[in-house]
Amino acid sequence: MEIYKDLSSPATQQFEKLLNSQLSKNKIEEGKIIEGKITKITDKYVFLFIPGLKSEPVIDINEMKMIGMQDKVVEGATVSVLLEKIEDKNGDVVVSAQKAQKIKGWYELEKAYEDNQSINGKITSKCKGGVIVEHIETGSLMFCPGSQISDKPMKSIDHLIGVEQKFAIIKLDKVRGNACVSRRQIVSSHKKEDKAKIIEKFKVGDIIKDAVVKGYSSFGCFFEVNNEIDVLVHLQEISYSRVNHPDEIFNIGEKHDLKVISIDMEKLQIGCSIKQLSPDPFEHISNYETGKPYKVKVVKITDYGCFCELEPGLSTLLHSSEISWTKKNISPKKLFKVGDQIDCVITEIDKDKRRVAISHRLTTENPYTTLENKHPVGSDIDGIVTSANEYALYVKLGDFDIDGFLHSNDLSYTGKPEDELKKHKKGDKLKVRVLEIKKEEQKVRVGLKQLETDPFDWFKDKKVNDTITVQVASSDTKGLMVKPEGCDLEFLIKKSQIAVSAADARPSRFVGGERIDAAIAELNLDKRKVSLSIKLLEELQNKEAVDKFSSPLSGKNLPFSSLSEKLDDKKKKKETE
Repeated sequence: MEIYKDLSSPATQQFEKLLNSQLSKNKIEEGKIIEGKITKITDKYVFLFIPGLKSEPVIDINEMKMIGMQDKVVEGATVSVLLEKIEDKNGDVVVSAQKAQKIKGWYELEKAYEDNQSINGKITSKCKGGVIVEHIETGSLMFCPGSQISDKPMKSIDHLIGVEQKFAIIKLDKVRGNACVSRRQIVSSHKKEDKAKIIEKFKVGDIIKDAVVKGYSSFGCFFEVNNEIDVLVHLQEISYSRVNHPDEIFNIGEKHDLKVISIDMEKLQIGCSIKQLSPDPFEHISNYETGKPYKVKVVKITDYGCFCELEPGLSTLLHSSEISWTKKNISPKKLFKVGDQIDCVITEIDKDKRRVAISHRLTTENPYTTLENKHPVGSDIDGIVTSANEYALYVKLGDFDIDGFLHSNDLSYTGKPEDELKKHKKGDKLKVRVLEIKKEEQKVRVGLKQLETDPFDWFKDKKVNDTITVQVASSDTKGLMVKPEGCDLEFLIKKSQIAVSAADARPSRFVGGERIDAAIAELNLDKRKVSLSIKLLEELQNKEAVDKFSSPLSGKNLPFSSLSEKLDDKKKKKETE
């Protein structure tokens, strides 16, 4: 071989120019897709000629079959391959037709994704969570989630496998080389196009005849129109009367006329109304006046009241609080049933809010007013105990359907409230005194002890510092429990009030039944409060003795008793000088 060392000769320069022009036609770089021409085919291999390579690359015939190109394997045909290595450790060129096809397919998928274009594919098999889709043009495999196969549930997808159809690319992972596609978007888009054409046929105000009830929810009822589109009638557009749920009015399969009231081309929705096909009954509200009684029909009963009709379509609410004067939290179901005609008084008409309020109890006299007229505060009335709790009794008063509240503190002047409560049970007959009537709050307070003479009246002619005789009932570390003679009440003389001398202030000095004197230290007839003190009595007695038996000359015989007088005389002399 001749080696050209002299590059200055014309022949050498001409050869260099020819060599460079030939190599520039085929830029050979690893990692690029290049075209190769099939020169030879055997049972196992396909031989290619690629200009610029020192040897012919070889492709396994099975690889061509895997990518579905076995029909194109003929001598002289052109095949795209990925040049992986120009020379491996054995000196051979390494190429791959399968990888070239995948790379080309990925480029096409990227372009379709960027241009928001659909691609052709076919479902080849099922897998966990969805199906595998093959790209028709390149054979690239993609994943389609189960939720993206159709816009409605499907029991089987066998009829879709192997069928060429359109798919939308919804996600591309360039790092992992994965693609996620959706058949559902294509189906929905076609339906949207068809639905838009159908909606364009309607306009606001049109009357739809014989729409079929298809289904309902808590906010309205769905109707099928001409077997091609579904429309919604909102709950408020079903009837002028109150409707809590469409199943109160409709049954699946029924036919009704509808009026188109709204069309939304963006959301592809049609809103319809049934109530607007008939006149508004609220226009007749001027025929009714507040404060007057009317007959109403019960059309629905709930836990909080009854919905009634003044006339068909003109509904109103009878709240549970307006059913009875005396029964609290009453269940309307216990008094009324659907279809009943009852008397009510209109209490409010709000034209702006289209609301009418009624009352059933106003059709009868307020029993609290009647009670006040027949049994005013201070009068006595017979009653029966209906219930009790830990602090009070409830007493049914006479023939009235009213329960009076009898607090445990009003059972007895002398007994303990909790003990007095235990003496009474449901069904006991009692005569009680009416203490308070609150008509607005519908409350009556009664008392039992008020029928007796108040033992506290014993102190009416007494005053503070008076001396009374008491009998010791018991003693403890706190003091003495004593009972004034002639009085049924017991009072506590505190330990600090037993004696002037702290050494003598011992409750143990006294025994039960012993009679002693004490002074009234505090007396409040309005608050029914009395404080007794032996100490105060001693102080009063000492003061009385001093006042009675002492004189102005006392103490003159004491030493230096005249010292103060002499000092006073000296002071006066100085002032006169």
